[in-house]
Amino acid sequence: MAGVLLARSSSRLTSSSPLSASGAYLLSSISPSSRPPLPSNPVPRSHLSDGRSPISHRALVRSYAAVAYRFERRFATMATRNSYESILTTLRKPGGGDFGKYYSLPALTDPRIERLPYSIRILLESAIRNCDEFQVTGKDVEKILDWENTAPKQVEIPFKPARVLLQDFTGVPAVVDLACMRDAMKKLGSDPNKINPLVPVDLVIDHSVQVDVARSENALQANMELEFHRNKERFGFLKWGSSAFHNMLGVPPGSGIVHQVNLEYLGRVVFNSGGMLYPDSVVGTDSHTTMIDGLGVAGWGVGGIEAEAAMLGQAMSMVLPGVVGFKLTGKLRNGVTATDLVLTVTQMLRKHGVVGKFVEFYGEGMSGLSLADRATIANMSPEYGATMGFFPVDHVTLQYLKLTGRSDDTVAMIESYLQANKMFVDYSQPQTERVYSSYLELNLGDVEPCVSGPKRPHDRVPLKEMKADWQSCLDNKVGFKGFAVPKESQDKIAEFSFHGTTTQIKHGDVVIAAITSCTNTSNPSVMLGAALVAKKACELGLEVKPWIKTSLAPGSGVVTKYLEKSGLQKYLNQLGFNIVGYGCTTCIGNSGDLDEAVSAAISENDIVAAAVLSGNRNFEGRVHPLTRANYLASPPLVVAYSLAGTVDIDFEKEPIGTSKDGKKVYFKDIWPSNEEIANVVQSSVLPDMFKNTYEAITKGNPMWNQLSVPSSTLYAWDPKSTYIHEPPYFKDTTMSPPGPHPVKDAYCLLNFGDSITTDHISPAGSIHKDSPAAKYLTERGVDPKDFNSYGSRRGNDEVMARGTFANIRLVNKLLKGEVGPKTIHIPSGEKLSVFDTAMRYKDEGHDTIILAGAEYGSGSSRDWAAKGPMLQGVKAVIAKSFERIHRSNLVGMGIVPLCFKPGEDADTLGLTGHERYTINLPSNVSDIKPGQDVTVTTDTGKLFTCTVRFDTEVELAYYGHGGILPYVVRSLVDANN
Repeated sequence: MAGVLLARSSSRLTSSSPLSASGAYLLSSISPSSRPPLPSNPVPRSHLSDGRSPISHRALVRSYAAVAYRFERRFATMATRNSYESILTTLRKPGGGDFGKYYSLPALTDPRIERLPYSIRILLESAIRNCDEFQVTGKDVEKILDWENTAPKQVEIPFKPARVLLQDFTGVPAVVDLACMRDAMKKLGSDPNKINPLVPVDLVIDHSVQVDVARSENALQANMELEFHRNKERFGFLKWGSSAFHNMLGVPPGSGIVHQVNLEYLGRVVFNSGGMLYPDSVVGTDSHTTMIDGLGVAGWGVGGIEAEAAMLGQAMSMVLPGVVGFKLTGKLRNGVTATDLVLTVTQMLRKHGVVGKFVEFYGEGMSGLSLADRATIANMSPEYGATMGFFPVDHVTLQYLKLTGRSDDTVAMIESYLQANKMFVDYSQPQTERVYSSYLELNLGDVEPCVSGPKRPHDRVPLKEMKADWQSCLDNKVGFKGFAVPKESQDKIAEFSFHGTTTQIKHGDVVIAAITSCTNTSNPSVMLGAALVAKKACELGLEVKPWIKTSLAPGSGVVTKYLEKSGLQKYLNQLGFNIVGYGCTTCIGNSGDLDEAVSAAISENDIVAAAVLSGNRNFEGRVHPLTRANYLASPPLVVAYSLAGTVDIDFEKEPIGTSKDGKKVYFKDIWPSNEEIANVVQSSVLPDMFKNTYEAITKGNPMWNQLSVPSSTLYAWDPKSTYIHEPPYFKDTTMSPPGPHPVKDAYCLLNFGDSITTDHISPAGSIHKDSPAAKYLTERGVDPKDFNSYGSRRGNDEVMARGTFANIRLVNKLLKGEVGPKTIHIPSGEKLSVFDTAMRYKDEGHDTIILAGAEYGSGSSRDWAAKGPMLQGVKAVIAKSFERIHRSNLVGMGIVPLCFKPGEDADTLGLTGHERYTINLPSNVSDIKPGQDVTVTTDTGKLFTCTVRFDTEVELAYYGHGGILPYVVRSLVDANN
């Protein structure tokens, strides 16, 4: 574990004194002999089959965590002993003996703790445990203790997560960056082995499977074979990474969706590392890492580059968040699902405004929510804009831990620790009044069946209003709730031939129906509810049109086990919902191709076709290029809409189909009661299913196990590879930080409106045949059928730079209404692809900026949405507001985020994007203050003020170094000198 950085800069780093303030300590001097041996007694779950050892996954992670913790404390002591050692307390076992030691919050005897939200108590414990007056100071602890007064002031605090979670789309670029940093360390004359994770890192490979084959018993095997064929090089690289980097473990393809695996298997709730007890916490390179908050584990999404810094021992710098208290009362009515609830909560919180805040759920309604229901709500935190949607641990949590195979001893330790440290909620006891920044309340009995769409997750539509809402969408001008279909064309019916049979398609017809996504496939009640809908439909003789692409992609093998145990999987199969893979599919755009005849009918007749999916994202262009209307719905509703074949239906008044005896079948005829669902869940979801599933996945699968990878410390880059390419981040790196880059007379590359998502900026889906990325691949002999997706090629900066702003639904004001991935080269007036325009500006020596509206960068935590613009030469983004993670990513890549003043934007200021922009930032980073105002001037004489969105001192240090990666490398090199 040599060379792990243990530093948080307490003062700003400048170009004149680049590293003297960092005070970094390294583990490189620790001899291997001083490290404790790995555990010799494996626990029942075997270690992942990655060719290293048969030791259990959890045991190995515990061992590494223990090593890291002991070494960290040892070197922190070199600065100063922990200021709070006096409250280090032994936790006794009820039957005698000790669980270990912990930092006791009650021992502080500070009355403010009782009033703190539970989520803030986790931040407090972390600060106390890591308080060495070096990385974390007593002042930091006091800020958190005084949260009630300090949170409104936007104060900065350090936070060290217990672990890091990766999926392969974001994991590949993270491992590429780490490999690249090792090369940089060697280039600068230092030890490459310093680049190693300090905290446990779990990498779940789940984002590469595509629905190439559907509605077939062979779909699962066929899609996995195609997945390995396309991604063999990527998978080999990830397998190399999990061997080359200490403390990094990989869960192989075909195991499940990262967040469900995290919930059912990886989540610890409480760590016991070398006898030190502390709460589990996690940051992940996927925005839906928040799903683990349903388990009482503090977790949220961060950018890949921020996660890499956390892996390397950098304390995360964050603004102490406000906490919205969300009180739940009552219980859900019959026929209402957890999906209906989360879509309602999402709309409420989006309206309330929770960006950058924690949301903490409480109230008597909690007792009626299963852990899976809570996880569903926590999962969609990014959609309602919060950093976390947190559910403190209670008895429901403990029951779930036992259900999913955690041992009785582990659960006893978790309960004892959390109760002793005031982090456990017992709803059977009177509750102490806690203080929140603001309050919301929802009576669960008021929730009604609903969907969300057609283009945003928070645009909720009650099911009873769906038909009217659809009609409005056809009428409305093009926008989030409009397609501007002329009245005379709205009833248009297009005929086409499907496998020799003449059929028809019209606006609103469903062409994709997918039970998919971590949000819902982890919840047995909605999954078995969908199966019961299928059973009732099959018994009545209903069928799904053969040209609708139906699919079922469970989040783990446990789902298959309980569907089979219940005897209901056969009904899903009968309707075409065969299992297509265990991973993230349609929700991220891995929906595969539609039948050519269906695609042609949609394109040639300009049909507004629909997709209905049980996902969490439905931004335009994400699910499939040809489905302009995309609705999020519960799995049972996905089945219902597939049977209806259209979203243009009133389920209360119109039949869903005709039975085999010729009678009209209505929605109510196939909808199961809550009692029916509960009975099936009770009899079909069993603890052994979880144990057996995770014992199996840790053994890998034949295709994964056959991958042969080198054992080298440095990665051997293949210049011919179109998947893995050495990025240019450290091409000209020296030990001297470059300082701020002046932005003078920059051209506007793109001029956007509101809600530009990371899907617009850096698509994850298919590579269009006419795109710059397609041209690049074709020139290197890649056949179009092997283009794969942008998400799968995130390890190649050449592809990803060309894929930046390549979304076919991009709306750029410079194009005056034309939609597509192009822009105007201002000096010549030529219309070119965004990439070609950006490269021309770079060749001409011109900087570029981007103008944008509100919520710029919303959506997935996609680091390439910052890396790509940086490689295209973008120096600043001026927007009305930013999504939290994306703003952080821009800073991490050295791009300046600026916000217009309230009430102002490009339009109100009369900016067209044809101007040249100069941003008057100080030339010395030490003269820049977080959140300060700067003046922007244009060559047309316009002048306006913006707020610089460097939110913390540490972010300014990153900016002075040209980004977070060079900052970390220079820190590591300097610390060894």
